[in-house]
Amino acid sequence: MIDRDWAERFAREWVEGWNSHDLERIFSHYVDDFEMSSPIIIERMEVASGVLRGKAAIRPYWTWGLELQPPLKFELLGVYVGVDNVGIHYRSVGRRLVFEVLTFNAALQVTHGSAHYGELA
Repeated sequence: MIDRDWAERFAREWVEGWNSHDLERIFSHYVDDFEMSSPIIIERMEVASGVLRGKAAIRPYWTWGLELQPPLKFELLGVYVGVDNVGIHYRSVGRRLVFEVLTFNAALQVTHGSAHYGELA
């Protein structure tokens, strides 16, 4: 099971990584073939399943997000601990509320991410 203290440290680093706009820093938390699911993948990447697999496939999607204007900025609202996953509740400042569930392997690297979006700001 994932320890609460570790989960909170991870979530803060994860948000800081996104706020740094450093894609390699963000990717450092993920295995090479991780899977990401999001309704925004359907909307922006035109992938009907809403799922991308692997850093090469996800790179254009996240690069697009990091290039948004005004710049992307996350504010951490809460951290929720599961057995092998962590839920990160955050506000994408100026955009919307988001709840993201990240599933980890034994080495504590993300194998799957699933984003859930609330109302637009």
